[in-house]
Amino acid sequence: MSLWVDKYLRRLSSFISIWPSGSGKKTRIYCTLNEIFGPQVEKLKIDVKNFVTSSNRKLEFNVLSSSNHLEITPSDMGNNDRVVIQDLLKDVASTEQVDFANQSRAKHRFKIVIINEADSLSRDAQAALRRTMEKYSSNIRLILVCNSISNIIAPIKSRTLLVRIPSPSVDNINHILGHVAEKENLRRCLLSFETISMQNETINVRSDVAKIALDWEAIIRNMAISIQKNQNVATLAKTRVVLYELLSHCIPARIILKTLLFDLIDIFSNNNELVSELINQASIFDERLSLGSKSIFHLEGFVAKSMVSISNLK
Repeated sequence: MSLWVDKYLRRLSSFISIWPSGSGKKTRIYCTLNEIFGPQVEKLKIDVKNFVTSSNRKLEFNVLSSSNHLEITPSDMGNNDRVVIQDLLKDVASTEQVDFANQSRAKHRFKIVIINEADSLSRDAQAALRRTMEKYSSNIRLILVCNSISNIIAPIKSRTLLVRIPSPSVDNINHILGHVAEKENLRRCLLSFETISMQNETINVRSDVAKIALDWEAIIRNMAISIQKNQNVATLAKTRVVLYELLSHCIPARIILKTLLFDLIDIFSNNNELVSELINQASIFDERLSLGSKSIFHLEGFVAKSMVSISNLK
């Protein structure tokens, strides 16, 4: 039994793909693969590749692949993503793909490598990726999937086609949900709605705002309120504990930074000078998040800088 997000994946088309999360990156990419190679790209398998770092540390890495493409997420390996990029792509690109379907003339074919979370790759990994692109451009094609292009180095951007698609419209979402509703049993969905309604009778289904805040969103909102009320060392120490808790529950550091910024902007929406300063500080620490390896330092730094700005400009 497959998940609905996979079962109802549309067969459409897509390389750096820059779209917001949930806007259809994988759908377009797999439709492109289907157009190029045919339905065999859907015959997927998971292979475990072994790598050895310079310090003789052994790594295991999962690769989702078909006979014509690979899908990898090197950022899962942290600072060892460069090893994956160098060894795996070199191994794939060194082997030419030949199509013998046409017996009269064997046709050379390239292999496509999909790299998820490309904007989370380290600078060393991106440099290795650039060298691989130059050396093996005839044997492989790369599709880099990311939510933001700001962390991709210029040499890679100059060697790829940038494809940017906006989030789906409300009509698109309604069409997809209606299609799924026609095909599936929505009993569980309706029961979930009823449970939510019983927990919160004030929900307005016609409102444009979010109906229910997730737990981590509520926690960040409370953090923003505490920053607004008190700009002192005690509050900073409390926010550090909360930030550790959010990170330990796998909330991405960038999402924490973005959500906290938006909450602060909402609180101080009448102070344009302060809002501008908060946005400037967030952009600085967003870059530091991509360059550093200890997210807690940069998140705490943003909170401290925000407190200073608030105390000076409010």
